[in-house]
Amino acid sequence: MTERRGRENADRLTARPRPLEQVPGERGLHSLNFGGQRDGLLYVPDADLSRPLPLVVMLHGAGGNAQHSLAPLLERADAHGLLLLAPESRSSTWDVIHGGFGPDVAFIDQALDLVFGHYPVDPARIVLEGFSDGASYALSLGLGNGDLFTHILAFSPGFMAPAGQVGAPRIFISHGTHDRVLPIDRCSRVIVPQLRRAGYDVTYLEFDGPHTVPGEMVEAALGWLEGGE
Repeated sequence: MTERRGRENADRLTARPRPLEQVPGERGLHSLNFGGQRDGLLYVPDADLSRPLPLVVMLHGAGGNAQHSLAPLLERADAHGLLLLAPESRSSTWDVIHGGFGPDVAFIDQALDLVFGHYPVDPARIVLEGFSDGASYALSLGLGNGDLFTHILAFSPGFMAPAGQVGAPRIFISHGTHDRVLPIDRCSRVIVPQLRRAGYDVTYLEFDGPHTVPGEMVEAALGWLEGGE
């Protein structure tokens, strides 16, 4: 079980991969079934569940839900053998955007604990991914939990507000040059140099398009995850 957290470490996730005490669960798409109107989804690929799999935790944009989160990778998960976890924020967007870490961190920790208890996860390939507000949250939460997340994927982030820096996750960021929701000049073109000055390994791609996640950026991110550029 996860531990309780105090205000001083409100951003810290405590769930960790562990040896399974039971046979891995079923493949396919599942609800987390934690109760409440906002919950989450887990997709288990058609893959060999006797070996550890990469896990991608996918965070939706403002006003989004788990189905929105899963969309970029769902059709690619089987081919790449990816476990996909899509928790939903407790309100319309993620807690740090409303003023500080709290209930969403606890919910993500609960969801991770469920996955780690039912499926084999490769601790060297635990990815935090998000789009828009979800990308901002992925950077904010991921930088403070780099001892858990090995990689961060941020599609069109607006900002980053980590409570601290732990570990050194590799980072992939993409952004459209015609983004009118989160303009690139005020967002990724500011964020990326800050991350590089802080010593992070950042792969950054710009594309000719609006506030979206094009298929070519998804493919580039998957190639990067699997060892390419």
